[in-house]
Amino acid sequence: MKKLIKKIIRNVGWDLHRLNPASNSFAQLSAVLNYAQVNVVFDIGANVGQFAQELRWVGFARQIISFEPLTSAHTQLKKTAKSDPNWFIHSRAAVGDRDGEIDINISGNSVSSSVLTMLDSHSSAAVGSAYVGAERTPLVRLDSVAPHYLNAESRLFIKIDTQGFEWEVLDGAVEVIKSAHGVMLELSLVPLYEGQRLWREIIDRMEQDGFKVWAIQRGFTDSRTGRSLQIDAIFLRESAN
Repeated sequence: MKKLIKKIIRNVGWDLHRLNPASNSFAQLSAVLNYAQVNVVFDIGANVGQFAQELRWVGFARQIISFEPLTSAHTQLKKTAKSDPNWFIHSRAAVGDRDGEIDINISGNSVSSSVLTMLDSHSSAAVGSAYVGAERTPLVRLDSVAPHYLNAESRLFIKIDTQGFEWEVLDGAVEVIKSAHGVMLELSLVPLYEGQRLWREIIDRMEQDGFKVWAIQRGFTDSRTGRSLQIDAIFLRESAN
């Protein structure tokens, strides 16, 4: 019966796996958070709350603080988190290397929205990701806002999904990164946004800050060619546990 069910599922283009760190990215992340004894997650680039909801689904019950710059997504994010007393939504803002304001480009699919200009390598690989507008948003540094959420008992994990703007987020987190036990970053293997830093530079920077690559997860793939364009990397501090 199990073989029949798997065959049926595969015939429609899906696959079936037991939920464990070897086969599910969020189960793997949950294991990492448990290993590092994380009790606070900064969810930077939250969109409408997909990442936080997945964390809850795999059993992470500690504090989540979400940051989102788009007005429409931020409104939905607040609604989604309303019934969760341990999920806090920061006021609408992008996270970067200074405090002020900045223009963000709005993608047709919302999740690909970025402060940076999107390149054809991205828009041609993801139908519906091209920009359809822009809006002004507040811009904050993590170093400015993190003290409002952290205390001496905090064991922080930072997830950064900012569509090519990761380097600037790190530039604005020079102090808070020193207290972080882990970081999850979206790394581009090829240029997808104008002016972005690619995976080698970011890995080198994280290693210089005392982190090691703990896990690599599949990210954005061009379905036409099978080429991996982005991956997700989980970094842990050498002394995370």
